[in-house]
Amino acid sequence: MSNPKKSTKVYFISIAVMLILVGLGLIIPKHFQRLSGTFRQAISSDFGWLYLLLVTGLLAYCLFLIASPIGQIRLGPPDSEPEHSTTSWIAMMFSAGMGIGLVFYGAAEPLSHFTKSTPNAPVMSTEALAESFRYTFFHWGFHAWAVYAFVALTLAYFGFRKNEKYLLSVSFKPILGKYANGYIATIVDTITIIATVIGVATTLGFGAAQINGGLSQVFGVPNNSTVQVIIIVITTALFIASALSGLGKGVKILSNLNLILAVTLLILAIFLGPTIKIFDTLTDSLGLYFQNFFRMSFRAAAFDVSKRDWINNWTIFYWAWWISWSPFVGVFIARISRGRTIREFLSIVLLVPTVLSFLWFSTFGTLSTNVQSKGIDLTGFATEEVLFKTFENYPMGALLSIIAIFLVFSFFITSADSATYVLAMLSEDGSLVPSNRKKVIWGLSVAGIAITLLLSGGLTALQNVLIIAALPFSLVLILITVSLLKELYHEKDKMGLSITPDRYPKADKPFKSYE
Repeated sequence: MSNPKKSTKVYFISIAVMLILVGLGLIIPKHFQRLSGTFRQAISSDFGWLYLLLVTGLLAYCLFLIASPIGQIRLGPPDSEPEHSTTSWIAMMFSAGMGIGLVFYGAAEPLSHFTKSTPNAPVMSTEALAESFRYTFFHWGFHAWAVYAFVALTLAYFGFRKNEKYLLSVSFKPILGKYANGYIATIVDTITIIATVIGVATTLGFGAAQINGGLSQVFGVPNNSTVQVIIIVITTALFIASALSGLGKGVKILSNLNLILAVTLLILAIFLGPTIKIFDTLTDSLGLYFQNFFRMSFRAAAFDVSKRDWINNWTIFYWAWWISWSPFVGVFIARISRGRTIREFLSIVLLVPTVLSFLWFSTFGTLSTNVQSKGIDLTGFATEEVLFKTFENYPMGALLSIIAIFLVFSFFITSADSATYVLAMLSEDGSLVPSNRKKVIWGLSVAGIAITLLLSGGLTALQNVLIIAALPFSLVLILITVSLLKELYHEKDKMGLSITPDRYPKADKPFKSYE
């Protein structure tokens, strides 16, 4: 049953906290950035071990559920069927989860690990080049999607299977009972809304910068805050229009378009770039990734503190980023996953986006590092410009840049559209069909926050706040692992699920498919 009083409280507390944060970013942007940066650095140094253990633990948790008889349980009634085709489902979760980040960092991250911030080896060395892809795979691979998959599974299981509201707070019921509906629910749901608003506002700001960077490189459009504000205004109008058209139309159509554009750009880049080297890099990097999987997963630099800054600035940053984004992405992925079994859900969410990410970074990372190795320096360009500067050194570079601009634009609208739906849904106590009024309010609010902080220079400070918020939310995730497992085992026992076969062949009559 819906609780208007509680949802109103969550809504207004979230608005109040956001006004305070935006006010700080507007009035004292430099001090706010310095203070939030100090807190962020302290958390990375003192609690980095927690992030490393938690994220790897969530991956192990998901793999256990896949292998367990629990994997047979369906996210919905026993006879339910998936709402969306597998292709559209993958496209939507990929667009909401990492879309714009792949374009933003596709060429830039491997290049950075190779030339500026290597994990171990000397810069520009062969070892640094190998490490650059290995760690990029690590940061964007199974660990990242395990965080999203776990949160999404929790929401989908309690929402579709238990007929509960689509809120993370309800997942505490198995361990807290009636107390899960009180102030704990208000805190968890408020954190979810705030994390979503901050994440989307910073994405709007940084995404506008990348679109502006591409337009500047290809068409000579001025690269400044005025143009970026115009970009945010245009995309806001488009994603609100898409949000009002409904989840089955707007986001689904845009996500399928994203997949088409991404695959087109990827195929063109592979064939116009050093094709053999791209696939050699993919193959070699996969081997290095799996060979060093456990070492990277638990690397805290306890015995070599000189390496800790790199781990804080990259691995811990990414783990905190995925954790802080998981409420938004988790709510959205859960919403589109009704009717799938836990085994199917986790297997596809973990595997398919990870494989696509590996291929993506192998391709665009090879393009950028190959240009750098030939003596053309790309290190002086901003992150949002690296991809377009890389394309300039390959055939049909202008075409690749134009497709990339459209792709960023489309990813941009999809992420904001998804977030608008999620925020409206959370503001109305988990309603699957939130009002258009709330969608418009949140769409305009997020855009306004992005523009305000872009002009004041407060976006980085807001990003720091998001990373800081990952710490308390980590504790929430730990509690949820216990609560979810308790409920899953309860259902497993009630259903009589087992890995023991029901039937055995007779000694003289083996089962044969060909008879």
